Amino acid sequence: MSLSLLATLDRRRLIAQESDRAGLDAHLSSGPQAVYAGFDPTAPSLQVGNLVPLLMLRRFQLAGHRPIAVLGGATGAIGDPSGRTEERLLNDAATIESSLEGIRRQVARFVDTEGERGGLIVNNLDWTRDVDVIAFLRDVGKHFSVNAMIQRDFVRSRLEREGAGISYTEFSYVLLQAHDFLQLARHHDCRVQIGGADQWGNIVSGIDLVRRVLQKPAYALSMPLIAKGDGTKFGKSAGSSVWLDPARTSPYAFYQFWLNSADSDVVDYLRVFTLLGLDEIDAAATAVEERAHQRDAQRLLAREVTRLVHGDEAVASARRITDALFDGDVRALDYDDLMQLEQDGMDATRVAPGTGLLAALTAAGLAKSNGAARRLVDANGVRLNGEGVTDPGLNLDASCALFGRYHVVRRGRKIWHLIVLEA
Repeated sequence: MSLSLLATLDRRRLIAQESDRAGLDAHLSSGPQAVYAGFDPTAPSLQVGNLVPLLMLRRFQLAGHRPIAVLGGATGAIGDPSGRTEERLLNDAATIESSLEGIRRQVARFVDTEGERGGLIVNNLDWTRDVDVIAFLRDVGKHFSVNAMIQRDFVRSRLEREGAGISYTEFSYVLLQAHDFLQLARHHDCRVQIGGADQWGNIVSGIDLVRRVLQKPAYALSMPLIAKGDGTKFGKSAGSSVWLDPARTSPYAFYQFWLNSADSDVVDYLRVFTLLGLDEIDAAATAVEERAHQRDAQRLLAREVTRLVHGDEAVASARRITDALFDGDVRALDYDDLMQLEQDGMDATRVAPGTGLLAALTAAGLAKSNGAARRLVDANGVRLNGEGVTDPGLNLDASCALFGRYHVVRRGRKIWHLIVLEA
């Protein structure tokens, strides 16, 4: 007997909380149902943590349900206070609109909008911008108790913190999110909302509003917040966020982020961040236990997540760069590969065409002085574009650069640097 969707999600450890397990299970089993998740434009791109709700929408769609991705043109202008210790900076309308366009493209990779049962990608500003404030307070606000709202953990923590507090703007965020749920229930018969565990208070407020206004049951499911096994924050690489936008995090750097997953984390990441079957994930878990040094599970994870976010060509490029740097055969790289390395794949230094090798090594921090750089070259410690360098008087110009622009420097066995000729 096949597992129900909720049972499968349980096995993947993807459920943190449910509002009514039996009711939700019966609702989902009664036929195709609409399910929604929201994405606020707090930045020009989503980041890897957003893959959890994105993939959850995809899982529901693969199970026959209709996903609705709500982009927060309205809520993003307010700012969700959940999990924050201070007020968000408010973005202007042009910034929000620009961010929405990028996020819409990213969401579209996971929500299939084609066909009669295709999913929807909508903007909550469309049903919020013309709402009359008096009507909103009468029809939505009257269903919310201030006494209950100030008992929320994030509100209490802000009120109790000296010099902090919370503005009415952020305090009202929960009303806007609940209003979204009500609109989707009215117009799309959507009665299931999903989100991160930190969104639980907002989500259950929406359930309550739907029940009060429409006299219909509504359901909620939250997903656990992902953290690394060592306690450090998930989704950070070299001190910066790992973005889904390839212009902010290159596909190669994205691939490397997953490839560098710890043995203690990789199996959990396979459950959460891929659509692989549980049997294949169990096999990967066995590989970690029996031959962790081969890092087969990490390669599987990096390949699958990069394919989901960036496509097959990005996987091929990331693997080509990885193999080239491992083998030292950098001439196998194409121009796009080198552009990714310049973006964020390795440390890069820009120099004028004709700059001497020794000066370039010093400028790149690979040697403390030209004299130290000369000794490094004399000791056969430098390779340039895959070949050993013996001439300390070499000048770096376009004729010997890869694609007329790039010099890939390898100092010793493990230190790589990209010298880029300025236009």
